[in-house]
Formats: sequence, structure tokens, C-alpha cells
Amino acid sequence: MEERRLIMDIRPADLDHPSVKSLLELHFRGMHKSSPPGTCFVLDLSGLRRPDVTVWAVWRDGEAIGVGALRTLSPEHGEIKSMRTSPEALGQGVGAAMLGHILAEAKARGMSRLSLETGSGGPFEAALGLYRSRGFTACPPFGDYQASDFNQFLSLVI
Repeated sequence: MEERRLIMDIRPADLDHPSVKSLLELHFRGMHKSSPPGTCFVLDLSGLRRPDVTVWAVWRDGEAIGVGALRTLSPEHGEIKSMRTSPEALGQGVGAAMLGHILAEAKARGMSRLSLETGSGGPFEAALGLYRSRGFTACPPFGDYQASDFNQFLSLVI
């Protein structure tokens, strides 16, 4: 059987594109499903449009199959936001490609540290494995985040 080669094109996301909106809605629903009210810190579309946030999409065959964002917290510190892969593209390297893109962009901007807040438990294990494989380690809450049983914090010196 011939293996299909995954060709990914990562570029700034058009937040009004139907497949980008669909992925973000899936991300919002998943986060709210896994976290009780008041413990979910996912950015909505207005939050992703903020000037301190840059959003990219991974495209294949005209469809967004992944999204990710970088929020500038300070000139030296960035935060990874809204990483999501479409269910049809899981296990195909989309998340790794997006994470690599965000890491390269953060370095190019002169950042020396990246942090993220994510959920805890089973639904987050694949993402946590990806972050840990790139060297992210547990850190205390940062910014305005509050720690709970439903979230955790990771950081990487780059």
C-alpha cells in the first residue's frame, strides 16, 4: 500500500474561514466540556483577534487541519494558545509541525521563554506528550491564571 505523504502549509489563519472557525469551535467545545465553568481559559474569537496574538493554520487540500497561536506576554516571554488538530488528521504530525512553527516564530521574535496553560486528564495526554517531548516542564501559574484540579502549566526556555 502506498503511504500518503502529508504536505502541510502553515500560514496566518483567516479567522473567518469556515474550516478555521470549525476547528476553533471544536477546540472551544472540547475545552469547556473538560473544564467546569470558571476553570477554562481558552480564547474566543475576539480574544484570538487581539493585537498581542498571532494565529496560524495548517492547511492541506484547501482545508485547515490544525491551528495554533502565540500570545506575546512580554518581549522575552510568549504563551502558546489554542493548539488544535482536526480529528481526521490526528497522528499525522500536524501538532508537531504547528508547535515547531510557533517555537521558531518565538525565537525569531527574540523570546527566551514559552509557557502554556492546558487541561489535565485523559483528553490532554497526547498534547502533553508532545510538549514534554520538546522539553516543556511543569511550572507555576503565570500571568492571571489560577491553578485548579483541571489545569496545569508548562514552560520551556528557548
